[in-house]
Amino acid sequence: MPSIHSLTSDTAMLALVSALLTACGDPPQGPPPAASGPPQVGVVVVQPQRLALNTELPGRTVPYQIAEVRPQVTGLIQARSFQEGSLVKAGQPLYQIDAASYQASFESARATLAKSEANLRSTRLKSERYSELVAIKAVSQQDQDDASAALQQGEADVAGAKAALESARINLAYTRVVSPISGRIGKSSVTPGALVTANQATLLSTVQQLDPIYVDVTQSSSAVLRLKHALAQGDLKSGGANAAVVNLLLEDGSTYPLAGKLEFSDVTVDQSTGAITLRAVFPNPNADLLPGMYVRAKVEEGVSDHALLVPQPAVSRDAAGKPIAFVVGADGKLESRALTTERAIGDQWLVTSGLKAGDRLVVEGQQKAHPGQPVNAVPVAAPASAPPARVAAN
Repeated sequence: MPSIHSLTSDTAMLALVSALLTACGDPPQGPPPAASGPPQVGVVVVQPQRLALNTELPGRTVPYQIAEVRPQVTGLIQARSFQEGSLVKAGQPLYQIDAASYQASFESARATLAKSEANLRSTRLKSERYSELVAIKAVSQQDQDDASAALQQGEADVAGAKAALESARINLAYTRVVSPISGRIGKSSVTPGALVTANQATLLSTVQQLDPIYVDVTQSSSAVLRLKHALAQGDLKSGGANAAVVNLLLEDGSTYPLAGKLEFSDVTVDQSTGAITLRAVFPNPNADLLPGMYVRAKVEEGVSDHALLVPQPAVSRDAAGKPIAFVVGADGKLESRALTTERAIGDQWLVTSGLKAGDRLVVEGQQKAHPGQPVNAVPVAAPASAPPARVAAN
């Protein structure tokens, strides 16, 4: 009778043989999958398009006209005839200064003129008589010369009296302080009863014309040079009559409903900031724009007829941080291209070099292949046309 040790050895041998036979056959999951084809990538065909480029610049509102109201004669303020913050017109009375002493000076100057004119009539008649008498030797030549000199002195006295009267009239008129321009007047620094003096440092009030209103914005000199070079080389062209149109974004993010017009560009670069000031003028009928407000102005730089816009997901960065993209070449292989991107426009990049019209740009599946590898290019929907480009100033 076989021993227990012998039976155990036979059982182990049979299990080992069965395992070896199973390993030599097909696995239970079936045959391995067949080799797949080239990796699939989504592409869009790069097409040039017409694009208006706008620059967004920071700025401040500035009154169209501003006039400081100051006294030009000395005296006590008798009355204030305006409401602070109201609209005033040019020539409208604002303050009345006590005019009693100036009225007296005016009357005195008028009396002096009348006296001088009376004396002049007498000396003129005497001079005329002496001119006739000297011809018949009735008076000496010396007497006639004295009469002529007295006549000239009388004429000078009259001219001086007229000038004094005009000066007194002007000073009397200055006691009535009027608005030099039309606009909105600010707070008054004096009240009735206050003593004011000519040429004092403290102004009485300020009048500002707010319709229209200026907006002063700044742009870096390097950006101005870049724009000039682009226009000179034909990369950009002027937008024509609409190139001077400017739109505003207000402090709360809303858009000012009325468009403005670019008036001038300063000819001097600020040495501390390296910026150039641009001035635009805006209609302001409802006084929505107040002096000193912070705004952002959208200024049209120009129009590019052959702008290349690519989706931002299609652009990546190399080890040096420079932008690159992948395209499918004519041989169906993946190619890497180094790009130059000028600015972001919405969810797209404006590319100035590295791509050309007709290139098949990879926008999906870049990670499935490497440059030089054949790929299966499948067209995908192109992104919608971009709105006018806008770039914020540095």
